[in-house]
Amino acid sequence: MSLLQDWRDVAYNQETDKNQLQKFWADYFLVEKGIYEKLLASPDEEVRGTVKELADKYEIDLMHMVGFLDGINDSLKVPNPIEEMEENTEVSLAFDKELLYKNMVDAKADWLYELPAWEEIFTPEKRKELYLEQKKSGTIVKGKKVGRNDPCPCGSGKKYKYCCGR
Repeated sequence: MSLLQDWRDVAYNQETDKNQLQKFWADYFLVEKGIYEKLLASPDEEVRGTVKELADKYEIDLMHMVGFLDGINDSLKVPNPIEEMEENTEVSLAFDKELLYKNMVDAKADWLYELPAWEEIFTPEKRKELYLEQKKSGTIVKGKKVGRNDPCPCGSGKKYKYCCGR
């Protein structure tokens, strides 16, 4: 079984006591925040290594590292092979700064996108722009409804009710 499946079995287990699961996630979010603080301190440096080496580097257990890799994978310049990842799989944490910020906003992880390290990376205006851009990307905008007596949008020149509105 892959490490990712082991992580998901623990993190998303429906039979686990609710209080235990909340404690598990609270602990994980603290670990995650600590790793991001270190990564954002030098955002242009590519961190590489095996899953086990990175867990040792950040002084966390292997399962928390796997969870972190699962979470950051969509923000990486080149995604890691997380589905078949093992302890000795070589991974990279080279992330796209704008994409990472937007993904943190999308996840509603204010404890991450409000980290002080972002102030060194983006101006307040840029952070606001990225925040709004991400929020708007999830908004569905419906076009103007075509009335039955309006000209048909297909361009036939007929009324909508006699053309595409049938």
